[in-house]
Amino acid sequence: MEHEGKNTMNGMELEKGKKENGSRKGVELTMRVLALVLTMAAAIVLGVARQTKVVSIKIIPTLPALDVSTTAKSSYLSAFVYNISANAIACGYTAISIVIVMISKGRRSKGLIMAVLIGDLIMVALLFSGTGAAGAIGLMGSQGNKHVMWKKVCNIFGKFCHQVTGSLAITLLASLVFMFLVVLDALKLP
Repeated sequence: MEHEGKNTMNGMELEKGKKENGSRKGVELTMRVLALVLTMAAAIVLGVARQTKVVSIKIIPTLPALDVSTTAKSSYLSAFVYNISANAIACGYTAISIVIVMISKGRRSKGLIMAVLIGDLIMVALLFSGTGAAGAIGLMGSQGNKHVMWKKVCNIFGKFCHQVTGSLAITLLASLVFMFLVVLDALKLP
């Protein structure tokens, strides 16, 4: 009799554990899809960022200004290319991790959980470094640098700077989603 009570309790505990694992897996899958969408959107927004303006350049003070057509593109700055690449890598990794999560169906070994955890940690580092690099160049474009005589360009290329800012905000949000995924992965480890 006492033995039957323990089995019933274990059965209820197992059922409760399955529901918790199912809801946790649903949250994880949702967060991974969100990370996929965010990294893809950030890469696209920054990748297509481009603006052309006619800028007046005064070479000699006594001569009239020379009008030159100038283009700002994300591919002109290596920090922006790095940020686009970091988002593309994170997007690809997220697609693979979604497939792994869906295929595993709760039968994930400790090694698989650890591999996904390490992958998520790498994506956090990659996205934060890409955001930092592109943010530093974006700040230089917005504020200029008097010490090296670099002038502000965001007052001329406003649309381009807004696209860069939007992409950086999306990348930062994606980084935070990956940080949350790291916490979820760590909770799975016994």
